[in-house]
Amino acid sequence: MLIRNALIADAPKIVNLIAQLGYEAGADLIAYKLAALSRSADEAVFLAIDGERVVGCLSAHAHELFHVPGKLGRITALVVDADARGLGVGRALLDWAADYFRARGCIRIEVTSGEHRSGAHAFYRAMGFIEDERRFIKKLGPQSDCPSPSSPSGTST
Repeated sequence: MLIRNALIADAPKIVNLIAQLGYEAGADLIAYKLAALSRSADEAVFLAIDGERVVGCLSAHAHELFHVPGKLGRITALVVDADARGLGVGRALLDWAADYFRARGCIRIEVTSGEHRSGAHAFYRAMGFIEDERRFIKKLGPQSDCPSPSSPSGTST
């Protein structure tokens, strides 16, 4: 298995993985996001490749912390293809991300996971993560500067 940075050309291969997380994100939106993230030294998307097949994906973001020295490493998506779970793909992606975050001065890693994902929660605990704090979210509405997530052409229907 190979871990590498995602390329814009990988967008169609990532769509199925994101769908397994329950998100409708077309290839145009994924390509747009990969291009946007590639412009920052503190953001990346990593892929796990088995032969020609993309079997896992992780998005990593290093954010400056205001109240203490160092940065926060935040994983905003981690998914392993259903056919490849239990084979070490998630562990390999998390290890890769930990090295990425350390190199950027991160002092901790944070990942969020939906309440219904008990298998993911057990995996994170086994990887040394602990449940901590509570997250509050306020939705602001759709952004108009990127392709529509549900439209293959990137335009709203």
